[in-house]
Amino acid sequence: METRVVRVESRTVLNVLVVVLAFMVVLEVIWLSREVLTWILVALFLAVALNPAVDFFQRHGVKRRGYAAALTILLLILGIAGLGSLFIPTLVGEANDFVHAVPGYVEDVSAGRGPLGDLDRKYDIVDRVQAAVQKGGAASVLGLSGTAVAVTKSIITAIVAVVTIAFMTFFMLLEGPRWVERFLALLSPHQQERWSRVGDEIYKTIGGYVTGNLLISVIAGVSITIVLLIMGVPYAVALGLLVGVLDLIPLAGATLAGIVVVGVSFLHSVPAGIVVGVFFIVYQQLENHFLQPVIYGRTVQLSPLIVLVSVLIGAALAGILGALAAIPVAGTIQVILREMLSERNSLVPAGPGPPAAQD
Repeated sequence: METRVVRVESRTVLNVLVVVLAFMVVLEVIWLSREVLTWILVALFLAVALNPAVDFFQRHGVKRRGYAAALTILLLILGIAGLGSLFIPTLVGEANDFVHAVPGYVEDVSAGRGPLGDLDRKYDIVDRVQAAVQKGGAASVLGLSGTAVAVTKSIITAIVAVVTIAFMTFFMLLEGPRWVERFLALLSPHQQERWSRVGDEIYKTIGGYVTGNLLISVIAGVSITIVLLIMGVPYAVALGLLVGVLDLIPLAGATLAGIVVVGVSFLHSVPAGIVVGVFFIVYQQLENHFLQPVIYGRTVQLSPLIVLVSVLIGAALAGILGALAAIPVAGTIQVILREMLSERNSLVPAGPGPPAAQD
């Protein structure tokens, strides 16, 4: 039996090692900067969603793009402030009511009344809290030693994130067309036309996703607010706003909001908790398997099956961020694949024509 010896040059081995190390370094950089990459992704979505408004202002008198972008962001801020002026008084009133209701909840726990009193009888919550206070003080019970620092860091991070995303969105709106033009200038005329068409399709896909996501969140927030008002649950507007914000997260958002809202409903009354819990279960199934596939199918031009599968895969790969990015990524892949297939079909030579008719 003949033995074959394969010799690999040291340069080849070195090149492979360099490629592997470079790939690992890139993955490490991505992991360390994942928070900043999230901000960039959010800013990109906002820029794509706001770009039609910028184009509108440029077509109607505001010729300079910088002024049009600034006007768009200013109107967005004013719009948010206007909505806040409608909700904030109600939110403040409900928050004050909740603060005033807390002593009653504490008294119910101590006296063994109501649902919270039942929890105390079953799990001895008051005795455990008193024992923890005697052992380590209030800081150990409330976690003030680490929680206060963590909350402070979270608040500072949120403020920095909002300011950074706002500035990145403005600069993307301002310089986005220049970036596209510079990229297209590197290509041949045929490729310029092709990739310009692909860019327009991707732009429509991401814009449709943002519009669809906002529409679904509004439906979720309004519907749960109506149910809470019917059942007489306090803080209905605040809880509905919470549901609308969390529902921006595909699949998992409604679940996270449901835990909070159902818990507050049970504190109000057991029937209200049951009704709200059943509503959330039914609504989440309706949203995940009907609203999202149908709305995203119309706005992103994806089939309902692809929408559902892409969100599930994105959530499994990258959690909440993956779920948020799954649908626009799937739409982008569909646009690119469709363009590649179209280009390939145009290069296939046509078959022989029909035979000539015989006299």
